[in-house]
Amino acid sequence: MISFELGVEDLADTRFALSPLHETVVSLRVLREPGLAALHLPWRRAVLGELRALDTELLMSLVAARLTLPDFLTPRPATFAATFDEELAVVRRTPADLVRRDLSATHAPDPLPVALLDAGAEDDAPVLALRDAICELLRRYWEIAVEPMWPRMRLLLEADMTYRARQLAVGGARLLFADMHPNLRWHNGVLEIDKMIGRHHVSASGRGLLLVPSVFAHKPAPPVSPEEPPSLAYPSRAVATLWARSPVADPAALVSLVGASKAGLLGLLDEPLPTVEIARRLGVTPSAVSQHLRVLHATGLVSRARDGRHVLYRRAPLGDELLGGGRSG
Repeated sequence: MISFELGVEDLADTRFALSPLHETVVSLRVLREPGLAALHLPWRRAVLGELRALDTELLMSLVAARLTLPDFLTPRPATFAATFDEELAVVRRTPADLVRRDLSATHAPDPLPVALLDAGAEDDAPVLALRDAICELLRRYWEIAVEPMWPRMRLLLEADMTYRARQLAVGGARLLFADMHPNLRWHNGVLEIDKMIGRHHVSASGRGLLLVPSVFAHKPAPPVSPEEPPSLAYPSRAVATLWARSPVADPAALVSLVGASKAGLLGLLDEPLPTVEIARRLGVTPSAVSQHLRVLHATGLVSRARDGRHVLYRRAPLGDELLGGGRSG
């Protein structure tokens, strides 16, 4: 069990933060152990085929057999919503002795994997070179595996924080932690995190508590090292909805919504076209087309741009979504 002793000042300084780097690093557990969370299997299947160009041996070596991860790869977020680049810049400044400590602690009592042997070097140069190689690898992995889904993930995480903040406001710390996870227990000013590999007690001593909701965390995860300030990544609510497929657009429903004429016009605008060409293809008058285009443009379904004497119209992203991914009607 790991426990955090929180005083009045620490509770007053309890805050939430988003961490794209944390999500990137923790997602490696799902790649290594798909049984951790079956609901992430659609994401895992989609990502695996895209990782062939990466050094997967080094990438997977960051996750120990007991599924621990190096603390230096998930630094405490300094702001509410730091960018991936801002967080990675912190990791790039990690001193060699901390890299050694965290990689060794992550894999202990097992020896370091072959891909991480340089972390055991007495000279700092190979350790720092390994740190930089890991950072570059994580950047490429982020771009492939997490960044495309980050906007959706962020919305879900922010919704969780809104819910938790209300719990804290209504019922204090007891209610905040009551339904966060079965492994958490708040008792007499101490937050107890059960079923942990390590055992230590940390006094916050005015440093507060940082809470980081996570899509990929399968249970509450405090720092491995007791020297780190109190923080806790925890599983976000509603993660099961994240990978659900969007419903396929029904052309008949679109006609019911905007009318047959506007639906047909919207389906025609895969490419930029002037009013007269649209009218010719639809077999109607330019004035009739102009009326429909004004409505579609005003509602954000169509964009327009001037090209010489002509104004060209094209379906906007919102129109693509309404039409079902840009499929012509």
